[in-house]
Amino acid sequence: MNQDWEDRVTAAWASFDDYPQERAHEFRALIDALVAELPDDSPLGPFERACAWDSTGHSDKAVPLYREALARGLTGYKGRRARIQLSSSLRNVGQPEEGVKLLTPELDGPSDELDDAVRAALALCLSILGRDREGLALVLGALAPHLPRYQRSMANYARALVDTEA
Repeated sequence: MNQDWEDRVTAAWASFDDYPQERAHEFRALIDALVAELPDDSPLGPFERACAWDSTGHSDKAVPLYREALARGLTGYKGRRARIQLSSSLRNVGQPEEGVKLLTPELDGPSDELDDAVRAALALCLSILGRDREGLALVLGALAPHLPRYQRSMANYARALVDTEA
């Protein structure tokens, strides 16, 4: 879509906190109005609608929309966001295994500012599955580069949590 549309979507999301839970339907209507401007086959429509449902506490309604957006070819940064958010929603609806399968390949994909979010969402899915050490290793590994000191130590501790040789 064009930059004007993207700017209006960004502005809508910037206003999200202006909508308390009892007015969540108004926020979703705002997003629906923007989505109505898109071509029928655009992957952005189901993605933005999924985000709106998800952000207002309805992971169950978001899951099929994230899947639709990805099936329609949502790629790049928003595609990665969709996979992160879908995995989190899958965890919320009792399908953490699917969330793990969806996000694990992202660990080896191209790096960007969403890397830590991938690890955090994956760690939550792993924890639900009783794989807390793996989840903790991911979170420590993501945190280590941001520390003012102890970066090497924390990265080593993270590896040791899942290294069967250690």
